[in-house]
Amino acid sequence: MIILWIDPGTTTIWYAIISKESHKLDLLDYGVFSTTPKIDLKYKLLEIWNDINELIKLHNPDLIVIEKLYFTTNVKTAIDVAQARWVVVYEAIKHDIETLEYTPLQVKKAITWNGAAKKAQLQNAIKMLFWLNSIPKPDDAADAIWLAYMGALNKRS
Repeated sequence: MIILWIDPGTTTIWYAIISKESHKLDLLDYGVFSTTPKIDLKYKLLEIWNDINELIKLHNPDLIVIEKLYFTTNVKTAIDVAQARWVVVYEAIKHDIETLEYTPLQVKKAITWNGAAKKAQLQNAIKMLFWLNSIPKPDDAADAIWLAYMGALNKRS
């Protein structure tokens, strides 16, 4: 099983890809792609669509995991990010790929058993789980890996 995690935004889009065979998990790839600065949102959405489509073609995921949106103040940003998020959901539907969504609290509890865990705790947990030499950098890279891992946990047989 190949699990693709996407953190959609309008400027940077993080991803991580995990392979799960039986009870063995392997981190295949993680990274970021960015949209062109200072262009209309509709063109950013097209760039996101192209990048997501390429990731799906390249890795042929069985599952896409998306972080649930959580905004408390900036409604315009929330609406723009929701549109970017919909691009990911649309591509999953179009390619008949199951999707799961998680909140940051759910991730913290599943990985550290502590909903108030600090980012450093999660980063160290990911480093140990995947036998990495160092903590993935930048911080958002570790976020991508956590959520892909959450998808793997939910699909354990």
